[in-house]
Amino acid sequence: MGDERHETMIDKLEYLIALSTERHFGRAAERLGITQPTLSAGIRQLEERLGTTLVNRGSRFRGLTEEGERALAWARRITDDVRTMREEIRTVKRGLSGHLRIGAVPTSLPIVSRLTAPFHLRHDNVTFDVISQTASEIIAAIANFEIDVGLTYLEDERLKKLDTRALYDERYCLVTRRDSLYHDRQQVTWEEVAGLKLGLLSPSMQNRQILNRHLGAGGRRFETVMESNSMIALLSQTRLAGIATVMPHRSAALLGLAEPLVAIPITGPDVSYRIGLVTARRELRPPIVAAFWEETQEIDSI
Repeated sequence: MGDERHETMIDKLEYLIALSTERHFGRAAERLGITQPTLSAGIRQLEERLGTTLVNRGSRFRGLTEEGERALAWARRITDDVRTMREEIRTVKRGLSGHLRIGAVPTSLPIVSRLTAPFHLRHDNVTFDVISQTASEIIAAIANFEIDVGLTYLEDERLKKLDTRALYDERYCLVTRRDSLYHDRQQVTWEEVAGLKLGLLSPSMQNRQILNRHLGAGGRRFETVMESNSMIALLSQTRLAGIATVMPHRSAALLGLAEPLVAIPITGPDVSYRIGLVTARRELRPPIVAAFWEETQEIDSI
C-alpha cells in the first residue's frame, strides 16, 4: 500500500479504525503502510466529508470525539461488509479461501485444533489466526469485528445478542506430580484441592472465577502461589516446583501430560460448564465464517 494510491472512502474508514486501535498516529500509519502525513490528511478529509470533528487533537492523540465513536462503529461495520462481499465473490470464483480470526478462552486453546484441523483438510486455502482472550475480550472483539468466531463459556448473559453453538462440557481435574499428596487417588474433592498450594489462571479469566466459586465454597480459603494467563506456564510450574493446578480434563488429555504429572478427576461435586462457538448475529455471514459454523461439530470424545 503506497502513498500514491487512489484513496477511497473505505481507505479513510480503515484509517479511523487503525488510529482508534493504535491510539497513536505514528503507529497507526506504520500499521497501514503509509506515512503519518497521509494518515492525518485522510482523517481530515473524512471529517470534511462527514462535516464534523472525529479526533481530539493536541500534541498527541487524545481519543475520538463522541461523533468519532459513532463513526468508528459504522466504519467497522462497513469495512467488515466490504470484506464479506470480497470473500463472497472470491468464493464463487475460486472456492472457499481466506483468513479466519478465532479468539479462544485459555482453557479451550488445546481444543481449537479439533475444529481447525479437519476444516483445513476440507478447505486448504483457508488460514487461521488463533489468539488467547478472556471471555470479555472475545465479546468486545466480535462487536468490533476484530475476530470472526470465539470459543467461550456459554453461561454468560452478555451473549444474548450473539449467535451461539454448544461444543462440549468443560469438567475439571487436579494436575499434580506423582510424588505429591493425592497422586495415587482415583478422584479428589474440591475441599481437598483447596488445601493444596495452587497455580491458577489469572483472576480476570472466567475459568478462574468458576474455580473460585468451587474452591472457596462456604467461605473456604485456598492459596495460590502462581497466577498466569497461560495454561502452559502453570503446567511448567507444576512440573518443576511441586505445586498443583486445576484444568479441564479435555485440555489435559490433548496436551498429553508427561511424567511426572498425573491428572485426577475432581468430584464432590462434579461440575461442568458448557463451552461453545460464538459469532456476530447477522443476516449474511462471510462465507468462511458460515462454513466454519456449519461444518464444526460437537466434540463428543477425547
